[in-house]
Amino acid sequence: MSLKIVVANRSIKLLGAIIKTLSYPLHFIFPKKRFTIPTHSAPLRASKTETLIPKIIWQTNFTNKVTFPVYANYLFNRLISPDFEYRYVSTEDRLTFLKEHASQEVFKAYEQLTDGAAQADLWRMFTLNHEGGVYMDIDAHAVWPLSKMIQPDDTEVFLLNKQHYTNYFIASQKNNPILEKTINIIVDNIEKKKVDGGVYDLTGPNTLNLAIGDKEVNHRFYRFTCVQGSFTNEHFQYIDKPKGKWTHAKNENLLKNNEN
Repeated sequence: MSLKIVVANRSIKLLGAIIKTLSYPLHFIFPKKRFTIPTHSAPLRASKTETLIPKIIWQTNFTNKVTFPVYANYLFNRLISPDFEYRYVSTEDRLTFLKEHASQEVFKAYEQLTDGAAQADLWRMFTLNHEGGVYMDIDAHAVWPLSKMIQPDDTEVFLLNKQHYTNYFIASQKNNPILEKTINIIVDNIEKKKVDGGVYDLTGPNTLNLAIGDKEVNHRFYRFTCVQGSFTNEHFQYIDKPKGKWTHAKNENLLKNNEN
């Protein structure tokens, strides 16, 4: 099965490279052309299997009016996992969701964040812990059908890269102790204004790795599960928001009223 997935991964990368190449002249000729990712899409076909992890794909971005490569990435995730519901959550809806469902401590911490990626980090942990499902970054895609990678009795699937666990893909049922601990770590970091390590340490993958620690968790290697950047890149993802990627954010500006 791993060989099949490796072949699929490489084939998808080739398809993605073709789409990116063709999209440069497309968006040069039609610079204002955008494609709309729907806020909600029902499964393309009914699921035949009950699973502990809800069959919902969650994604977020600063806008759902996107370039063709980002839209192609969305379409691919829909087609490769047709039995999954899809939910896109906007910046505004993230705030509303947390205001309605999170504790005051979590919501106030979220309000202090100024960077969209950092906000998405906290939102994804809370949403998965509250609702369950599968979160993927807007530039990430599964390399094999999710229903074949996530077993019916799985309560979580974390993604392991070459060095550590990452947070651009997480699958979990609700009320996951590791996600709860990650949320607490993020909130504590915000309250203590631990911005020296940037987004990565403040809200990002490092908080998840701290929460996992030495604990044995159900995980998969990223090359056999979910990868980033096959269909899109920073240019196409942030074409309407230059320097909008979290890597460009200055540490001292990550929080409102930062006195550091």
